[in-house]
Amino acid sequence: MLQGLLHHIEIYVSDLKRSVTFWGWLLEELEYEPYQEWERGRSWRIGETYIVFVQTDERFLDIPYHRCGVGLNHLAFHVSSRQQVDVMTRKLKEKGVKILYTDKHPFAGGEDHYAVYFEDPDRIKVELVAP
Repeated sequence: MLQGLLHHIEIYVSDLKRSVTFWGWLLEELEYEPYQEWERGRSWRIGETYIVFVQTDERFLDIPYHRCGVGLNHLAFHVSSRQQVDVMTRKLKEKGVKILYTDKHPFAGGEDHYAVYFEDPDRIKVELVAP
């Protein structure tokens, strides 16, 4: 195992069922496999790294997430090609997912950065980046 590689990421969500539907589809499109499942959480794994989604306790649901505040801004995933970015963009639109920066898409990250940016159900920004 290479030192410094991410072991896992754990994200608390406002509605586990809604997040599992969104993230399950997305991660499986990116070749993650279902990994763990329990009453208040689910995870998907690729290699030795996994992403966990946990239902936030009701007492903390009144504190909304905002990516411009302290904490996580976004998650970016490699995809295999520009064609895959285009295919995933089409699929995301078909699912009604909000695509960000549509006026600059697919070069919102710069002229040498081919990607699609969108939001998960809790408005966490997600990016899919072509090589």
